[in-house]
Amino acid sequence: MSAPERAEMAESTTLSSYADPYKLRKENILEPPTSWRGALKFLGPGMITSAAVVGSGELITATTLGAKVGFILFWLVFVSTFVKVFVQIELARFSISTGKPAITGFDETSPKIAGHGWMAWLVLSMFIQFVIGQAGVLSAAAFAFSSLIPIVGDPLSFTSVGVWVFILAAVAIGVHWFNRYSMLEKISTVLVLVVTFFSVLAVFLLLGTEFSWTVSDIAAGMRFQIGAGAAGIALAMFGMTGVGAGEVTTYTYWVVEKGYAAWSGPNDGSEAWVNRARGWIKVMKLDAWVSWFVYTISTVAFYVLGAAVLHPQSLEPSGNEVMTTIASIFDNIFGQIGGTLFLIGAGVALFKTILANVPGFARLVTNTLSVFGAFDWKDSSKRDAWMRATMVILPLAWAILGTVAKSPLALVVLAGILNAIFLIGVAICTLQLQKNQTDPKVKDGSVFQVFLIISAIAIFAVGVYSLWGQIQGLIG
Repeated sequence: MSAPERAEMAESTTLSSYADPYKLRKENILEPPTSWRGALKFLGPGMITSAAVVGSGELITATTLGAKVGFILFWLVFVSTFVKVFVQIELARFSISTGKPAITGFDETSPKIAGHGWMAWLVLSMFIQFVIGQAGVLSAAAFAFSSLIPIVGDPLSFTSVGVWVFILAAVAIGVHWFNRYSMLEKISTVLVLVVTFFSVLAVFLLLGTEFSWTVSDIAAGMRFQIGAGAAGIALAMFGMTGVGAGEVTTYTYWVVEKGYAAWSGPNDGSEAWVNRARGWIKVMKLDAWVSWFVYTISTVAFYVLGAAVLHPQSLEPSGNEVMTTIASIFDNIFGQIGGTLFLIGAGVALFKTILANVPGFARLVTNTLSVFGAFDWKDSSKRDAWMRATMVILPLAWAILGTVAKSPLALVVLAGILNAIFLIGVAICTLQLQKNQTDPKVKDGSVFQVFLIISAIAIFAVGVYSLWGQIQGLIG
């Protein structure tokens, strides 16, 4: 190992850029921190996950749900985000134990179909979702920025929004062209903290206005009750808030590229490996819970905005109307600067999701293609080239669809069905990989196992409910 390589490994809290994170070698071994303060220095993957989570799902969905039912389901925000973390942690534990990302593991699950795991075939079919899934988020971000700085003509015109869509797509491609984990982590951390601060500030700015919320409102929302006719909304909220199947899966790539698996080293069956792996898994769990706290705070803030501002007025806007409605209210209360600040924050929150999902979906796509023989995943140069190409193709596809495809109904319905099945598959495969591949010596005890099973059942149930809803919509 050269002197520059040794120096980078000694000073960095992220795996050296000279090392391949997907190859476990003894020379990359690093002892885990033994204190909380030391562990905090090695956090980061969760911030990328938070960047993906706190976007359209929270800004638009949580706000809309608060507008529909008020504070009555406030408690469900905490439950829905909390329960899903255990599957996220367990799948990441598998990756640290084996050095394999999620899709590689999915390809090794049973039953096999034509030599590949059934879940790998499902992920291959999910390419439809990967191509169209973020088009709406990109166009919503462009909508917010166009409202602030129209490029051509009216701020909401097809031309102005369309230009902004391609500007944001170009920025996303430029940011990710170098395909560096460390850069992604830093950008995600800054944007997540900015959006979290913005969302909390927006909530507290309501105090002293006609839309002020009170402690009694919060207390009423923590009674663990569901109002009449709100059961369907509650299930929808459980499925839409917190980490989803995509974030749970891509988290495994971030923990590997951060270095947790490489620092643990190859599993040689020794007690030293067990201690290192358990130590880095402990850091990963802290990382997952810190990110849970961050995106839960943002989700809570957006839900309160809907419950406090929109619900009392019986306003239930959807899509981009959520942003313009709340922006106009802040505009009326605090002057033009209030609505402007809200739109800036909304645009950044939505675009942050794109920045996190471009490299995340690129890894899912390229890893899936590799297990089907397109290239050797262990070949770092080929892997990097495939990732770069995908990180150009995806934003361009989203930009085109977000601009010209107003309602690609058949694709949207199919994507919804596939996403529901993907939720079910992730829950099943996580338990299967834990049983068959994760080293028993690095597993947690029975209490964690109980929560993991509850988490898997909850995610499975949401997938089944979502699938049934998609089928009913298709038939009806």
